[in-house]
Amino acid sequence: MSSEPIRWGLMGTSRINEKLLRGARLTDTAEVVAVGSRSAEVGQAYAAANGIEKVHVTYETLLADRDVDAVYIPLPNSLHHPWTMQAIAAGKHVLCEKPYTRHPEQVDEAWDAAETAGVVLMEAFMWRHTPQAARLAELAGQIGELVHVRSTFSHRLDDDTDIRVSAGLEGGSLMDVGCYCISGARLIAGEEPDLVFGQQVTTADGVDRRFTAYLHFPSGLVATFHSGFDSFSESLEVTGRAGTVLLPDPWHSTRGVLIVDGEEQSVEVRNPYMCELEDMAAAIRGEKAPRLGRDDAMGQARTIEALYRSAETGEPVLLG
Repeated sequence: MSSEPIRWGLMGTSRINEKLLRGARLTDTAEVVAVGSRSAEVGQAYAAANGIEKVHVTYETLLADRDVDAVYIPLPNSLHHPWTMQAIAAGKHVLCEKPYTRHPEQVDEAWDAAETAGVVLMEAFMWRHTPQAARLAELAGQIGELVHVRSTFSHRLDDDTDIRVSAGLEGGSLMDVGCYCISGARLIAGEEPDLVFGQQVTTADGVDRRFTAYLHFPSGLVATFHSGFDSFSESLEVTGRAGTVLLPDPWHSTRGVLIVDGEEQSVEVRNPYMCELEDMAAAIRGEKAPRLGRDDAMGQARTIEALYRSAETGEPVLLG
């Protein structure tokens, strides 16, 4: 396979693009060559500010660009699946922002289409690609029988007109940041939950500003987490019968610090977006399977769907 960089197109001018662009500048496996924007003026200004060569005034023309190998989709949650399907139909590899979806049937539809088209599709949980995450998984296997995973991820969001609290765009704290806590619990457990229970505090439109969850796994491991738009919090703690591992910066992964039974350990800090792009490049070149594939996306979607169902009914939900 070619060692040339994967040529990326950005679907939109979302703020999260800035983090992906920083990661792309740190690796020779990725080159951002195009951006799509519904406004030519906005697109041209964005391209000029970020050193991007091409501007497309529709997403359709971005997908038709033969100089684009892969697209990054940072659009609002409800648009992830339809635009992923269009990108796959255009023969593009896809890195789609998390969560891919809260509808499990969409996972099968998308990954079936990607397999048929011979393209790579991955959900963009960048934290999973870091040395810190690898060390966490290693340490979790060394602290005896796992008992509890406790995690948080929240930030302040005071504007109820923000797309992250839009009911029509499938917003909510669980979708925005709580999904990281699900990802962390599932990584540690090495299996899918068999029972979940969720509670939410909602806006007037019924979108969760705060979400608290309980996950039970077949092994007996229990995970609890809190996500929200009302405070700043980020942590992941794993407790086993023989020890505890705490990550004070699990999701942004900028510190490379793990605290094992009160003693600090350091690991190499690598930009998580760079790591994610390098993983995509290796998968596109046929060197390895993507780190996060269909099974992981399905585990995320099924858990999110069940938690929302539980929060709406006030009852725990069994997952078969």
